[in-house]
Amino acid sequence: MYPGFKALPEYRDISARQFFTEVVPAQQPVVLRGFANHWPLVAAAKTSAMAFTAYLCRHYSGKKVTISAAPAQTDISADKRFYYNDDLTGFTFVSAEEKLDLFLQRLLALRDQDPVPALSMQSALTAEILPGLIDDNPTDFFPATQPRLWLGNQGVVDTHYDGTDNLACVVAGRRRFVLFPPAQTSNLYPGPLEFTPAGVPVSMVNLRNPDFERYPNFKTALTQGCCAELAPGDALFIPMLWWHYVESLDPVNGLMNYWWNGSFAADATSPNFLDSMKIAILAMRDLTPQQRSAWRCLFDHYLFKQGVDPASYIPAHQLHVLGDMSPEYIRAVKDYFIKKLHKLRVVQ
Repeated sequence: MYPGFKALPEYRDISARQFFTEVVPAQQPVVLRGFANHWPLVAAAKTSAMAFTAYLCRHYSGKKVTISAAPAQTDISADKRFYYNDDLTGFTFVSAEEKLDLFLQRLLALRDQDPVPALSMQSALTAEILPGLIDDNPTDFFPATQPRLWLGNQGVVDTHYDGTDNLACVVAGRRRFVLFPPAQTSNLYPGPLEFTPAGVPVSMVNLRNPDFERYPNFKTALTQGCCAELAPGDALFIPMLWWHYVESLDPVNGLMNYWWNGSFAADATSPNFLDSMKIAILAMRDLTPQQRSAWRCLFDHYLFKQGVDPASYIPAHQLHVLGDMSPEYIRAVKDYFIKKLHKLRVVQ
């Protein structure tokens, strides 16, 4: 890993009020050391891997979960990555349904073996598979947000972004995160929008073994990278659209995360941010550079409000989408775009 990455700011004993009034509005990543140290789940993990898996099994509902497996290979460019295959016709991993308790037993059995495949349960709704776990491990930061659980052994999730603010809490094992700000998007060479390993675009550059001849601008992105290693109980705030690479470092690891106020939130706007960007791309892809520049001025005015706010001079009853909208109007606009998106997907 690159030694030049910057360290992230760290907090201890931060309150929910301070987090949401000072940290989140700044939209800069920070580490919250010891955020979940009071959770029995974290205490079990600090005792042993067996104690951690036994604690999970006590809450297990019996529902099957989706498990992904990426083969261990000697080539570092492919080793334990949940990624594309070489020609982007498929992926390096396969997925199947399995009972959680059997999966946890397999993680324990593989601890002392080498090489082993990378195994992962990703983004499972905690309340569905482990009812009661949230009640035993509460946080006043997110009383109404359903957390998701990620479990596995050593593995790599390549550099990607989320359309939602994210608080990622490590509950077992260690994880290394490398983050890049949204301004580095072009230098990270984002991959396809429609064909992705996990629903969001991923960088085409292998962080551990970058091909600078093919991706020369990645050198610039590296100068802006930040890195943090988290232990059980630590959490990381990842603002929406910040690119992040995640490496699980131990044979048994777990993470519980909270997504809110964005495309993964329960009350997310439809169409979501990524769908909206696809619509804009389709609408403007054939414009000349001069025409795109002109449209950028309108986006800056209406959407990013980098000039005079329209609400300051247009009567409220004529603002429509620029102001407060009635539930009926919002529903009509959503229905219109959902139909448009459905037609696009049918055509594809």
